[in-house]
Amino acid sequence: MITNSKSSFDIKYIFDKVLSGKRINEEEALFLLENGDLLTVGRLADFVRREKHPDNVATFVVDRNINYTNVCVAGCKFCAFQTTKKSPNAYILDYEEIFKKIEELIEWGGTTVLMQGGLNPDLRLDFYINLFSEIKKRFPNIQLHSLSATEIVFLAKLEKMTVEEVLKTLKDAGLDSVPGGGAEILSDEVRNQLSTKAKVSTDEWLEVHKTAHRLGMKTTATMMFGHIEEPKHIIEHLSNVRDLQDNSLKEGRGYFTAFIPWTFQKGGTKLDHLETATSVYYLKVLSLSRIFLDNFENIQSSHITQTMKIGQIGLHFGANDLGSTMIEENVVASTGWKVSAPKPEKMAEIIKEAGFIPAQRDTYYNIVRYY
Repeated sequence: MITNSKSSFDIKYIFDKVLSGKRINEEEALFLLENGDLLTVGRLADFVRREKHPDNVATFVVDRNINYTNVCVAGCKFCAFQTTKKSPNAYILDYEEIFKKIEELIEWGGTTVLMQGGLNPDLRLDFYINLFSEIKKRFPNIQLHSLSATEIVFLAKLEKMTVEEVLKTLKDAGLDSVPGGGAEILSDEVRNQLSTKAKVSTDEWLEVHKTAHRLGMKTTATMMFGHIEEPKHIIEHLSNVRDLQDNSLKEGRGYFTAFIPWTFQKGGTKLDHLETATSVYYLKVLSLSRIFLDNFENIQSSHITQTMKIGQIGLHFGANDLGSTMIEENVVASTGWKVSAPKPEKMAEIIKEAGFIPAQRDTYYNIVRYY
């Protein structure tokens, strides 16, 4: 349980603790979030980033987010992308459309396919088995970083299988790693207000990633904030993923490769009455993530929801990765928010402008090339 952040310690106490290489606890993290000023927290995050990445390299990935269907029964209040099966805008991409998108990705020098969609009851496990198998046959060097924990659990329930059975089946078909989508805020106090019961609980999300790690699969952890959550819920989320990373590493299994926080964007959602998070708050949460998640090697700065300029600044507030060139993105874009798609050379230039050595990476953070 996270107690009130008004404690006997102060910013200097926490600062000294981090500088000496010690882990901060939940109460200290909450104190930083609620009482620390941006520049102080950011400076501390930059120190941690330099300790972990003294080479001053900032990475990015060339990938494509293929949203294979927009039909979804989850009913999330924050989503403008979802639609019903009977909607005239409903779609399911056929295999050939998906293959064409992957061919375009390869022309960009891409390495990763991020494939996520809605919870569509018409798409059974065979759809994914055949799709992934065919992708691997046609594009053997492409890494499939696809399907969120929400989609995995939904498939397990549809097929009356366990999560482990579904993950094993998909892994055999070609799935390489699992993205962190569907996490939003890992606190059921928040999740129960955001979505219907079709969406996974905190424990279910964590169990999917724990199972994937046990099977030797890498995954990422994400957080979408800036809606109905309170600061204590952000700390609860960070604590959940830090604990799972601890257990995963202790057992010598697969683990989270990165943490990616981003902010809710309104526009056609049921939460449009809310004030969205400012860039200052985003940078503060980003910085806190770097400080608190001491067992994560990589923290990603989100230019997708915060503009490329804030993405650049985020590299000085704890992040060592600028995310994706995002050749295609439909979920955030469905709110009306413009998502840029810079080519690899442009991403490298942007990183250089921020004072870092740019490098293209793959899904697993292996360097593909330096610029």
